Order: sequence, then structure tokens, then C-alpha cells
Amino acid sequence: MNEDEVRQRAFAVPLTNPAYPPGPYRFHDREYLTITYRSDPEMVHKLVPEPLQPDGDGLVKFEFMRMPDSTGFGNYCEAGQVIPVHLGDQHGGYQYAMYVNDLAPIAGGRELWGFPKKMGEPLLHVVKDALIGTIDYNGIRVAIGTMGYKHKTLKTEEVQDSLAGPNFLLKIIPHVDGTPRICEIVRYHQSGLNIKGAWSGPGALELFAHALAPVGQLPVHEVVSAVHILTDLTLDLGEVVHDYLE
Repeated sequence: MNEDEVRQRAFAVPLTNPAYPPGPYRFHDREYLTITYRSDPEMVHKLVPEPLQPDGDGLVKFEFMRMPDSTGFGNYCEAGQVIPVHLGDQHGGYQYAMYVNDLAPIAGGRELWGFPKKMGEPLLHVVKDALIGTIDYNGIRVAIGTMGYKHKTLKTEEVQDSLAGPNFLLKIIPHVDGTPRICEIVRYHQSGLNIKGAWSGPGALELFAHALAPVGQLPVHEVVSAVHILTDLTLDLGEVVHDYLE
């Protein structure tokens, strides 16, 4: 394989058989359980990288997601914490931690956008009258979220903005000598939304301490809301809005 062929084929590793295909990345019947809670404001400020600034008084969103049909990534679940933030006058969410049970979205998420994804065992399912989200890490339960199943129907407009707004990531890729090669804030959006249903209900969230899955660093002081959403969407590629290495 000559150098021109390498340059033409270079998209992701491995060169001849990448872990995921090029986009666009379309998701059908993507399902969310989002529990918004109030945590420790001091810890929230400590974990959000400047120039991003936290919104609210220690607000955090815990998202459990089921993706049964996604382009190139397949059928998988993920879950993690999102911190409401602003960059200048633009408000969105900072993806702080994510746990995923499928290699392709872990590799693609980290390499393309900079999603903070680690291998874990998240699950979102219905048991009788409750929607239940969990995360296990190395066989140990680290998060449990529950919500009453479809207690109140929400209007599409009530959830549209929350899904269409900007999201922010801290993308880090090391150089071969271990120093940062890429260190930047990335902004991305979700488009092509087709919201098939949205509901609210009573919610609860319990987090547990784990050295390698430290979701408990942002403890639950008060549950503010619980929302269940079913939608189709496209995960758009991102853009760099701040480069720490400039």
C-alpha cells in the first residue's frame, strides 16, 4: 500500500477495518430516561473545565439511553452525567461522564467528538409500572434511576429545545510521547428530530462510590424532574470552539 493509498483510506483505526463507519449517524427509536437533580455546587464547579461555566445551582442531569437502531453502532445502551453549562451567551450541556456497552460507539465517540466514554454495563428497560435505568461497572452496581412509567404526557415543544441545543465535550488525544496532541472544547448538535413521545413522572436516583466509575462524586441532594423521551435523531459532527494548545 503506497502513501497515497494510506492517505485516501485513512479514516479510523484499524486502517483496513475501522471500528466504525463514516457518518452521518442516524438513530431510530432512541430512548432517554433523564433525571435532573441538584448536587454539590462546589464539586460541579470543580469538574467543569473553563472556559465553560456551570448553569444553575449545582444542577446535573443523569441520562440513561437505549439505542436499538443506530447507523454503524448497532444496538446498545449508554448512560452518564451531563452538567448544564454556558459558553459566553450560549447555553447547553457538558458531557462529563459516559458508560457504554459497545466498542464501536466508544471508539467512534472518543475519536471523532471526544465523548468521555468508558466500557460499562448500562441498561434501560421497563419493569411492570416503572422505567428503570442502571449502570454496572466490573460487576458492581454504581447507579440506579427509576421513574413512574408514562404518568404525564409532555408536549413535543417541551422537550424539543433540550435535545436540539448545543452540547460540549472536552476532547483529549495524546501524542506518541504521552503529551497532549489534541486538547480542545468541541461543540456538537443533534438534528433531524422526530419526537415520538415524551412523558414525565415521579423519579428517584441513587449513586454509589466506585474508584473507576466515580458517578458518586456528584451526589444526589434533590431530584428536580424525571423525563422519558422516545425519538429519532441524527448525531451531527462537531466543531472546535476552544483550543487549549493554541
